Amino acid sequence: MRLLIAIIAAVILLITEYRSERLMPLRATLSLFTDTLKYGVDLPVSLFESISETLTSYEMLKDENTNLRREQLINKMQLLKFEALEKENIRLRALLENSFKLGEQVLIAELLSINLTPYEHIMVVNKGTRFGVHQQQPVLDTNGVVGQVFRALPFSSEIMLITDPNHAIPVQVNRNGLLTIAVGSGVSNQLNLPYLPNNADIQAGDLLITSGLGGTFPAGYPVAVVDNFPQTSNKSITHITATPKAQLDRNRELLIVWTNNVSIPLITPLVKTPAPNE
Repeated sequence: MRLLIAIIAAVILLITEYRSERLMPLRATLSLFTDTLKYGVDLPVSLFESISETLTSYEMLKDENTNLRREQLINKMQLLKFEALEKENIRLRALLENSFKLGEQVLIAELLSINLTPYEHIMVVNKGTRFGVHQQQPVLDTNGVVGQVFRALPFSSEIMLITDPNHAIPVQVNRNGLLTIAVGSGVSNQLNLPYLPNNADIQAGDLLITSGLGGTFPAGYPVAVVDNFPQTSNKSITHITATPKAQLDRNRELLIVWTNNVSIPLITPLVKTPAPNE
């Protein structure tokens, strides 16, 4: 009887709901309880899924952040290398442009080592006799005269800088053509001018260039700029120094110059031995 009554009541409710909307308020009231019960049942599952998704997202973000930091560090290191390569490219382009301006055969050499003791200023470069390098060749950078080849070896060469105490270079004042000799002082940024007369026409800031005398350095290359010096009341000259134009302590690439018109081959040609009947 109870089942039959329940079935009849259910049929009546279905027919009533199908034909009219009188049961909508009752349905809305009952849904408050059923929805609360449904959400209460689904809450543990939803909370677990939310926490799991949050933890998964956190781990992914943490790994991604670690990878990005690692890539950023690698990119910074590469940028430092690229910056060094860019500076080297700029220096090489400046040397190349300077070689065209010289109008003479030149060879670019890279610095291997440098010795700047008070009694010896020597550089070692990676070009030697197998490239045609020989003693007393002038060596320049993009700013001026660096020195000359002191000793040529098969795979390297030693260059005596113009600041070496044992080095002297004939120069002239570019302003008036006054000839003198610049001697190395043993200091990396200073030359001495000990052979000027007391009444010499020389001023601070005068550019000293190679005079071409002596046969080692061609004329016209920048050498140094005269430093400020005190003058006595009778305008007599005391000790005069000059600052080299070349960057002697910052060069990585140098120009070795051939002063004659004969081209020097970079590779020694092989000579074929003639046959007895030739």
